[in-house]
Amino acid sequence: MIKKFIRILLLSLWFGAITFPFTGIRNAILLSISIMASLILWNTLSKGIIKREGIEIVSKRIQTFSSKIPRRILALFFIFLFLILPLFMNNYFIDITNLTGIYIILALGLNVVVGLAGLLNLGFVAFYAIGAYSYAILSTQANFSFWASLPIVILLVGISGILLGFPALRLKGDYLAIVTLGFGEMTRLVLNNWDSVTKGPNGILNIAPPEVGSIVFREPIHYYYLILIFVILTTFAIKRINNSKIGRAWVAIREDEVAAEAMGIDTVRMKLLSFSFGAIWAGLGGVLFAAKMRFVSPESFTFFESVIILCMVILGGLGSIAGVILGTMILVLLPEALRGFEHYRMLALGAGLILMMVFKPEGILGGPRKRAELRPDDERIYMQEIETIKK
Repeated sequence: MIKKFIRILLLSLWFGAITFPFTGIRNAILLSISIMASLILWNTLSKGIIKREGIEIVSKRIQTFSSKIPRRILALFFIFLFLILPLFMNNYFIDITNLTGIYIILALGLNVVVGLAGLLNLGFVAFYAIGAYSYAILSTQANFSFWASLPIVILLVGISGILLGFPALRLKGDYLAIVTLGFGEMTRLVLNNWDSVTKGPNGILNIAPPEVGSIVFREPIHYYYLILIFVILTTFAIKRINNSKIGRAWVAIREDEVAAEAMGIDTVRMKLLSFSFGAIWAGLGGVLFAAKMRFVSPESFTFFESVIILCMVILGGLGSIAGVILGTMILVLLPEALRGFEHYRMLALGAGLILMMVFKPEGILGGPRKRAELRPDDERIYMQEIETIKK
């Protein structure tokens, strides 16, 4: 009991200390007291009224209720909701939603590499940049349209993923992360210094917008429906491959590469495929970004972008498609919702991420297998869920 109180006290003082430079000593003390009181109240209730078993029962009832709704009906409902959503938003919110859709495509692509295959890629933004710059160059220098450029860009980015995969095949963990990080920084430096092709730090202007017949995409609502179509396509494709033989092979490599190879899985080919397949979606996101902004520059493809995309995947839950979408929406929309609190919004977001990783490290919608890996005490729950599925 004393140790738990000391932990609560230290956590409250830590939050007060990091907010002191922004809020002043009075507000920092009030925040510390509020956090300490909330944690003590929660700790008291969790021992009495709110039991762990009760939380599990409520959670299972919610899952049972949601499982009774056919997935196709649920998917059609959300598609219909997103189709009519822009009718109730102004251009600013539509633009933010467009950005969210691009990040969803990027996060789902990274989820293939990190969440399914278990390969830590810190240079994923390089494929995003290659896709954006490839379309910008084809559009401005070769007069290629959006639709003619799209298959060419996807091919180039897929080959780039294979080229990165070759030197990284024998590497794991931190060493793989360093190699991919270096690849991302090399790509940014090339874009920044190859003036004759990429225009250097000035970037490329006047990129052609997409066209469908006589309709030229100029308004945010035009891009909204275009990006929505590609988000649906990305989700469908990744879900299908996740449930296929290739997806199972990626998961096997993530769990135990030696055992996967012993069972006959060609780990070299599967790793290359994961890098290439994930890169394709990053390239698609880059094309959409360049077409929407009509301008690209190296400053849009920094290492921080790779970190943010990785945070989206981890926050939502590694390997979970719905979790990745939810994590992306939180990290893109929440800072905008807190824009009125200019000095505190990023602080609140960072604190929320820390608390999330401490209390739910498997992610918001992380699967039971991942929860059992990170929390061995919950393995009993995982086995019960497996038995329930079998029945």
